[in-house]
Amino acid sequence: MVTIRFKKLTSDALIPKYAHEGDAGMDIFSNEEYTLKAGERKVFKTGISSSFPEGHVALVWDRSGNAAKRGIKTMAGVIDSGYRGEWGIVMLNTSGEDLEVKKGDKIAQVLLQPIIHADIEEVEDLDETKRGENGFGSTGR
Repeated sequence: MVTIRFKKLTSDALIPKYAHEGDAGMDIFSNEEYTLKAGERKVFKTGISSSFPEGHVALVWDRSGNAAKRGIKTMAGVIDSGYRGEWGIVMLNTSGEDLEVKKGDKIAQVLLQPIIHADIEEVEDLDETKRGENGFGSTGR
């Protein structure tokens, strides 16, 4: 079991939490009120900072309900283990309607995951595969 420690930076901040036992992601809550206009992008304050073990990363993801029902996309979702500043959640309103965000609203989710550091090697050629350089749409519908 890995422990993630959260510090409230404001008295009314909400600590991330799992909604259900066995959930992969913890809900992250807004610590500010704002109307996110259609097409607008903004960094929302959460009022929290964290500490968790080296060798792990906190990955910020969309909440499926916000994405499907409201067209909200989260961006810039990597929080490194050495970062001690306030968590900011970048939200983009891809819908045609303004979205009112209130303090305490669930705005994203975070997964704490182990990381693997790769050895980086520059080469002249890569090994051949059946797929090769075939990209977007190359595997059919």
